[in-house]
Amino acid sequence: MQIAGFSFGVRGSTNAAVMTQNIYDNDKFFAGYSQLPRSQRGLEGAPEWDSLRAMLPEIAGLRVLDLGCGFGWFCRWAQDRCALSVTGIDVSQNMLARAREESDPAIQYVEADLENVTIARGSADLIYSSLAFHYLRNLDPLMAEIAGALVPGGRLVFSVEHPMVTAPFYPAWSEDGHGAKAWPVNHYLEDGARETNWLAPGVIKQHRSMTSYLNMLVRHGLTLTHIEEWGPTDAQAAEQPSLLDERQRPNFLLVSAIRR
Repeated sequence: MQIAGFSFGVRGSTNAAVMTQNIYDNDKFFAGYSQLPRSQRGLEGAPEWDSLRAMLPEIAGLRVLDLGCGFGWFCRWAQDRCALSVTGIDVSQNMLARAREESDPAIQYVEADLENVTIARGSADLIYSSLAFHYLRNLDPLMAEIAGALVPGGRLVFSVEHPMVTAPFYPAWSEDGHGAKAWPVNHYLEDGARETNWLAPGVIKQHRSMTSYLNMLVRHGLTLTHIEEWGPTDAQAAEQPSLLDERQRPNFLLVSAIRR
């Protein structure tokens, strides 16, 4: 499939391919997700957006690829900043329908499973992904595709749920010996699937330690340029006191890397 300078394919045979749990096409999950601030207000409704934006290069003239584009908020943001081309990929028909409905036709959207997608070499200047990689079992092959797709000097910027969040088999706040809020971190070094009930029962996410994420970048020749364990600013915490929990344990891991 050739779209706006990108070429996409599928790794392996259909029978052997690992498939993403497409939870966003679950009606109950999608209804709940659509009510989140980041769904209704877009990038400005995502408290970590300012930190992610600071990691991005100048967008004008770049070929931009958004992996797990969702409603297309970032795609529209990149287009508004004069990207040469913008392409978003998502597995969810629900997400892509909304993205296409609200976007200029110049933005190309592709329905594809990131577990198995291939991307033409040297086809991207910037690859962006927000809160998608922690759903993927096959992240290592995708990272190899990303490294090959980026031109020298090309940038990867992504966010995932922080490994402290994804590690427990039964994630929940508790109390420490002094009655203060505490987040138990166990099974941290055991990468693999975690089943949670978030917006709908049986949501599968993939836990990876910080070591696993960073060594994956190194293994595929990407150089780390910035990493942030995101926590709210004083202003954000004052405006939304519930965000103070994110100072007890960071909710997001933000990463920027470059292909040399």
